[in-house]
Amino acid sequence: MTKALAQRHGEALQQTFSQAAVAVCGLGGLGSNIAVSLARAGIGRLILIDFDRVDITNLHRQQYKVSQIGRYKTDALCENLMEIAPYVELEAHTERMTESNVTSLVQNADIICEAFDDAAAKSMLANTVLEQLPEKYLVAASGMAGLGSANSIRTRRITKRFYLCGDGVSDVRDGNGLFSSRVMLCAAHQAHTVLRILADEYEV
Repeated sequence: MTKALAQRHGEALQQTFSQAAVAVCGLGGLGSNIAVSLARAGIGRLILIDFDRVDITNLHRQQYKVSQIGRYKTDALCENLMEIAPYVELEAHTERMTESNVTSLVQNADIICEAFDDAAAKSMLANTVLEQLPEKYLVAASGMAGLGSANSIRTRRITKRFYLCGDGVSDVRDGNGLFSSRVMLCAAHQAHTVLRILADEYEV
């Protein structure tokens, strides 16, 4: 399979992907879709972090199955990723991310994807990474709720190593629902940004 990926991506680029480690913090609508996209691209190692279990309300936008309801998302997603891309190394942490454990959880990642659905958790992770791990790349998300135009989801380079994907405006708390198509768009932006960074292609 890795040979097939090299034929698609080129030997040199695929080797870069295969040697990379990416942390996905939060395995809900954003994180589960980010992980699937990166696994399909042949990223060598995924560090998956979440404390929650699969709920029936997750199934309309997250990469889980009815049969996995009640299971930890880390376990369920690892199972699904092994079916999709058995060549990917998976490191799962079934715990809540806090200021005190961020560094230990993501220290071995080249790029960190913020995929939380809680504003306080998003802010905590971003601030901790930017302040304590300035050598890491951070790809975060803000605004993917509702039925707004798909074209309003975009990627912005905030600083040299900090990228923000989404429309930057919409919030589920404003009465906007979360729709699979728009959440997946934002997740795809995050995953594609990871691949671009690894390929030395940067937003301006």
